[in-house]
Amino acid sequence: MDTEALKKYSALHPKPAGLALQYGTAGFRTRAEQLDHVMFRMGLLAVLRSKAVASTIGIMVTASHNPEEDNGVKLVDPLGEMLHPSWEEYATQLANAEEQELQKIITEICQKAAVNQHKDASVFIGRDTRPSSERLSQSAIDGVSVLGGQYHDYGLVTTPQLHYMVCCQNTRGQYGKATLEGYYEKLSKAFTELIKKSPSFGESQRHLKIDCANGIGALKLSEMEPYFPKEVQIHLYNDGTKEKLNHLCGADFVKVHQKPPTGLDMKPNESCCSFDGDADRIVYYYKDATGHFHLIDGDKIATLISIFLKELLAKVGQTLKMAVVQTAYANGSSTRYLEQTLKVPVHCVKTGVKHLHHKAQEFDVGVYFEANGHGTVLFSKAAETTIRQLAKEEKDDEKREAAKVLENMIDLINQTVGDAISDMLVIEAILALKGLTVQQWDAIYTDLPNRLLKVQVADRRVIDTRDAERRAVTPPGLQEEIDGLVRKYPRSRAFVRPSGTEDVVRVYAEAETQETADALAHGVSLAVHHLAGGRGAPPQP
Repeated sequence: MDTEALKKYSALHPKPAGLALQYGTAGFRTRAEQLDHVMFRMGLLAVLRSKAVASTIGIMVTASHNPEEDNGVKLVDPLGEMLHPSWEEYATQLANAEEQELQKIITEICQKAAVNQHKDASVFIGRDTRPSSERLSQSAIDGVSVLGGQYHDYGLVTTPQLHYMVCCQNTRGQYGKATLEGYYEKLSKAFTELIKKSPSFGESQRHLKIDCANGIGALKLSEMEPYFPKEVQIHLYNDGTKEKLNHLCGADFVKVHQKPPTGLDMKPNESCCSFDGDADRIVYYYKDATGHFHLIDGDKIATLISIFLKELLAKVGQTLKMAVVQTAYANGSSTRYLEQTLKVPVHCVKTGVKHLHHKAQEFDVGVYFEANGHGTVLFSKAAETTIRQLAKEEKDDEKREAAKVLENMIDLINQTVGDAISDMLVIEAILALKGLTVQQWDAIYTDLPNRLLKVQVADRRVIDTRDAERRAVTPPGLQEEIDGLVRKYPRSRAFVRPSGTEDVVRVYAEAETQETADALAHGVSLAVHHLAGGRGAPPQP
């Protein structure tokens, strides 16, 4: 390691005094002007990680659905998955180190993680469309270069595209070609094969309005559009040419406010969807004839995909195990429908994509979605091999055809991470193949009314939970209070969990009517305020 070069470059990316950041599920995220030193140091860390695992590592510069003034960075592990938890700690240590300790901490990481300094390092870098992203990705490149790493700068890409590239590179092209063209070709070919089998193919066009959150999604969808069959017409809104990223638009805005984004003109019963700022989340919605807004969130997306895959798996006649993974935020109606009507096992895990992804890997086919619209489907190696073999060699026509549809699904789904473009194509293909309108999809089950609230507390760590965050262990007496409140309302449930990033406690409640869900949420927030050190005045109804 060239100590002098490290000193010199590090001084060009100084750490603001007193700033401490934590690497979480979303990597680092804060105001863009505070991130220069973090980017440089994540360039260093990516080189160390690459040497440790002898693979290419990704650096994605984005703050996803945060406001445009923010930015962030996350590292991508060899198979396109999130950074290993033990390295999240190293990331935090490195980001918060004082200038003079940097060398020492790098040496410590190398010892703890058995990093072979003589190995080559390779890093892929991508960024979103924020004004600060280009400068910040250059800081990351400085970090990679100073430790002698090789890098490939993909420039403007969606977060899932960078995850995809990293996986393609490390599987020596088995997963696909590590280029944007490779991504567009693989997905569009699978999509076209599927849509060609739909009953109405060639007779009518499918139209879809897409709110791109004024982000990277618009850029990449317009590049991809020439690859789509002419039977599918996409119409892009909030494409970033006029307004600010994520401002009053995007998947997060639509989900939280339960209303359409600004800048998208909705006619009754038109199919619409929203991406978030870095295109790794998607939600669908429509307005009915009376002008009432209907949101179709991640739970309903998971349900649609599960119905479709279950039918196909039954047709191919293999004993492949399928399951759905949710968090406590999943609407109770979706869980009930999956378990009781569809007879698919449902597993609940802690909030955070890494927990869902990890659990989904335990099954032949693991479907996971958060209610916010982030999710994908994972196929085990064994399941994939079986399906591809049946698609080639099965003598029975019906079985072979079903296997071919599954094979195209495997190619259309981005298994590395939730991907709005890929998920959108999966949904459009399923709706076309099943001949469903967006209203018929919505009518599969009715969501229980729910309410999400935040309570300011002095210290979020006073709340500890278990049972995938569905029960509060501390402070004493809180869970008993919640249980007492839940008993008052039919078909209701509620839980609390500390925020991962700020001193607030999140409260979720659902019940038979919106009034009772609101009353339950309010009752629980009062209990939190009273027993968990609430700040300021008690919550008002």
